[in-house]
Amino acid sequence: MGATNGLDLNLVSVFAKVVELGSFTDAGRALGLPKSSVSRAVTRLEEALGVRLLQRTSRKLGLTQAGDRYLGEVRGPIARIAEASGEVSDLGQEPRGLVRISIPPEIGDGHISAILVDFVRRHPRIQVDVVVASRRVNLVEEGIDLAIRAGKLDDSTLIARRVAVSEKALFAAPAYLAQRGRPKRLSDLTQHDCVLHRTATGFLPWRLTGPRGIEQVTVTGPITVDDLGSVRHLCLGGLGIAMMPLPVVRHDVERGTLVRVLPGYVGRGAAVYVVSPPLLHVPTRVTLLREHLLRELAAKVAGTPCDAAADMAAAAG
Repeated sequence: MGATNGLDLNLVSVFAKVVELGSFTDAGRALGLPKSSVSRAVTRLEEALGVRLLQRTSRKLGLTQAGDRYLGEVRGPIARIAEASGEVSDLGQEPRGLVRISIPPEIGDGHISAILVDFVRRHPRIQVDVVVASRRVNLVEEGIDLAIRAGKLDDSTLIARRVAVSEKALFAAPAYLAQRGRPKRLSDLTQHDCVLHRTATGFLPWRLTGPRGIEQVTVTGPITVDDLGSVRHLCLGGLGIAMMPLPVVRHDVERGTLVRVLPGYVGRGAAVYVVSPPLLHVPTRVTLLREHLLRELAAKVAGTPCDAAADMAAAAG
């Protein structure tokens, strides 16, 4: 970025990135620099200004009073420079480069593929690297640009945009129903084997909304698992009836490998979000994929669609 009045603006940018990510290591990874270079850049900026900007301890970094004031003054101009630079570099060029996205197995198992295929066909010079993981991926540390997540968000530093709230329903394999018969009432589920999904809050009775309003039933089964993808596979294997989000099993129902049971009942599922790290400048390629996901997922996730344009920077999902 050059220099102004003898001050190298690159040093200012590195300082802002260190504060944004909370460590020299993460800032170096984001900027493509060694940790030692990032540390030297901040030291050089402090020497040029004649004040200490960061309070360094063995456990964490903190802003000094001078550092807090300085960051408040420079953050806006840095963001505007980055935005302007990105816009100018994109002018007259077809978007290109790599976008890394993390998705949970239950979403990555089939029905999001068409969304990504459509995106790559529209933007052939953008490469998409998909990381399928049931764990919560650290977007900053692992260099992930976007992630799809469902349920309560536990990281308030991420920028989250809610896509929709999914619906759950009851499903079983045809082989299981041929052997055990179809339940006709919700209470009949107590006489059936069910595949149980244990969440972070434990296993709770199934609550569904049907012809008589909200009802609940306590079910039992031979296996309890904490992974929704495993629930699906066990249900496909004929182990019992399972309650799952509609998007997870849509292709199974279309293929006839799963059948909906008690179709008059639905349960409220989790909110689905597209999340991203808090960056000063978001590359055009990332913005394009994010907006594509918001638009297409809203159409595919059954349930009550939400305003995808409403940004959320909170974790109270």
